[in-house]
Amino acid sequence: MEKKDFTTAILVDQSPKEAYDTINNVRSWWTGEIEGPTDQLDKEFTYRYKEFHYSKHKVIELIPEKKVVWLITESALNFVEDKDEWTGTTISFEIAGKGDKTEIRFTHHGLVPQIECYDACSNAWTGYIQNSLRNLVSGGFTTTILVDATPAEAFKAITNVRGWWSEEIEGGTAKLNDEFTYHYKEVHRCTMKLVEVIPNKRVVWLCTANHFDFTTNENEWIGNRVSFVISGRGDQTEIRFTQYGLIPAYECYDVCQNAWTRYIQHSLRNLITTGKGSPNLKEN
Repeated sequence: MEKKDFTTAILVDQSPKEAYDTINNVRSWWTGEIEGPTDQLDKEFTYRYKEFHYSKHKVIELIPEKKVVWLITESALNFVEDKDEWTGTTISFEIAGKGDKTEIRFTHHGLVPQIECYDACSNAWTGYIQNSLRNLVSGGFTTTILVDATPAEAFKAITNVRGWWSEEIEGGTAKLNDEFTYHYKEVHRCTMKLVEVIPNKRVVWLCTANHFDFTTNENEWIGNRVSFVISGRGDQTEIRFTQYGLIPAYECYDVCQNAWTRYIQHSLRNLITTGKGSPNLKEN
């Protein structure tokens, strides 16, 4: 039998940069306990899933927007006879533009049909890449509004986050690399970093920290990107809001998508069109 490494590929609408950043945010798409940095060259991180799987990964190649490679230096697979089958294997993510889309090709070099864990591991990787990673890169909750305002007026309102989301915000909300925290009682707190700001066209936040008190996984938003795409539509302006990664599989999905719908369709719309939104009020 030919020793063929396991590989699978996905095609997404997002840019190579968005794909690269999402791949490196491993905690957001690979289910389990992860310790250590996952996006720094020559650094190591460990992965553990209950008592079944432990492995240590060294990041040995990072080419922005093109390639990520890990070397597995330790492994303990407790469901097969040879528990260190993964040790010495490598995992690569190759990123390539395909017209206006981006292909991500995942390969686990050394994961071949001849080893005992192949069926279980190839099935697991298929799920993580074809579903979890794909959904995080390209899937998410979206809602759109059309307003009687200019793109400049829409951009100004979007970046005035205290005017439509919450008065309980600390930090800058308008400039590239600004970072702000959001807080709602004991229910929800998060940190957002502005990773893309194109005046009058686009604003993107990256969620770097999150806590919910109503979900089993309090970190569900970590690694998600929140984007506002601004487009002229005749004498009106369209704002398309998307939280990439906020998918129905999330425990918080119903609560979060209902909240975002209210903030975007009502509070942000009113801030743009009347000058007054309805954010959460400052807590005493």
